[in-house]
Amino acid sequence: MRSAILNLEDSKIREVANAGLGRRDVLAFWFGESDEVTPDFIREAAIASIREGETFYSHNYGEPGLRAAIAAYTSRLHGPVDAARIAVTSGGVSALMVAVQALVDPGDEVVAVTPVWPNLTAQPAILGAKVRCVPLAPREDGAWALDLQALLDAITPATRLLVINAPNNPTGWSASRAEQQALLDHCRATGTWILADEVYERLYYEPSPNGCAPSFLDIATAEDRVVVVHSFSKSFLMTGWRMGWLVLPTAVAPHVGKLIEFNTSCASVFTQRAAQVAIERTDEVTPRVVRHLKACRDTLVGRLRQLPGVTVAPSPGGMYAFFRIQGFPDSLDLAKRLVAEAGLGLAPGNAFGPEGQGWLRWCFASREISRLEDGITRLKRWLLAQRHQG
Repeated sequence: MRSAILNLEDSKIREVANAGLGRRDVLAFWFGESDEVTPDFIREAAIASIREGETFYSHNYGEPGLRAAIAAYTSRLHGPVDAARIAVTSGGVSALMVAVQALVDPGDEVVAVTPVWPNLTAQPAILGAKVRCVPLAPREDGAWALDLQALLDAITPATRLLVINAPNNPTGWSASRAEQQALLDHCRATGTWILADEVYERLYYEPSPNGCAPSFLDIATAEDRVVVVHSFSKSFLMTGWRMGWLVLPTAVAPHVGKLIEFNTSCASVFTQRAAQVAIERTDEVTPRVVRHLKACRDTLVGRLRQLPGVTVAPSPGGMYAFFRIQGFPDSLDLAKRLVAEAGLGLAPGNAFGPEGQGWLRWCFASREISRLEDGITRLKRWLLAQRHQG
C-alpha cells in the first residue's frame, strides 16, 4: 500500500464517536449535521422521481435543470455565473476530491489555512502533495483570526494550491472581503490556484447585503484560478443525500466531467430532483434554518460563558462553538472522558490539526434548544465533580 495512505491519521472524531456508540444516554454533538430531517417537499421530490422510474445513469456534470437552478441561485448571490461552469457531484467531499485531483500533482506544494476539517489537508496528501499549514490564531476572547501577512508570505510561485475554508470548520472564522481580495491579488501574481470551501456561506450571522458570508465568487472572474466548493448538506438539511457542486473557471469546466466519470460516474437522478426543488425553494428552508441556528449559537455560547474556566466566542459563521476549558490540555482525552463520565459527545479540537489541541467543537445544530441546555447541564455537573475531586 502507498505510504501516503499508511501515514493517514484515523479520524479522531470517529474515535470519540465509537466510544459512545450503542449508548442511549449519550447526547451526541460530535458530527457536523443538524438533527432535523430534510423538509418534506424535498423528500417528496425524490420519491416522485423514483416512482417515475428515474433510476438510471445521469450526465457526468449533472442534470441540466439542476445545473441551471444552481447557476441561477449562485448568480442571485454573487453575480452572473453560467450553468456551463457548474458541475454537480455526489457530495461536497467528492467535489473537493475532484477539484484536488484536477489541480494537484504528486510533489506539488499546497498551503492550507488551519485548523480545518481534516479532509481538506488529507486529500492533497493522498495525492502525494506536500501540505504546509498556516494557522489561524485564537484571541483572548476565544475568537480566531488570520495573520494575513503570514499567509501571503507562505504563498510563493512554488505554491500550486491554496486551500481555504471560510466560514471555517471548526472555528467559525470567516474571511473578510479585504482578506479575500488580498489573497486573490497575490495568487494571481504567483500563479497559485485557490480552492475555496464555502459550504457554510449561508450559515452566516453577521450583517450581509446578500444574506451570506463574503465569497471569492464576489470578486473573481470566470478566468481566475479559483474553484469554489458547495454542498446541499448544511443550509438545506441534506447531509445524507450526498449532493454537492463545483463552480469552475471557464477553462477547467470542460475537463472535470472526466474526473467525475472515473470517481463516481454521476449523481443519482432522484437525489438531483430533490436538490433542484431545494435550491429553487431555498427561501422556504435556509432563512429559517439560519434564524434557528443563530438562536442555538447564542444560547449555547451564553451558557458556556457562565461555566468556570471556559473560553468561547460566538462564531460569525458555521454551526459550531469552538471552546477550551482551562486545565484540560488534551482534547482527545477530554472528549473521551466526557463521553464516558458525562454522557456528552463532542469533537476533539486536535482532530482539526495541532492548532486545535486543547479545544473542543460542539455542533449546535439542534432542532430542540433544550437539548443544548441539557448538554450544558451535563458539562457543568461534570466540571463541578472534577473541582471537588481536585
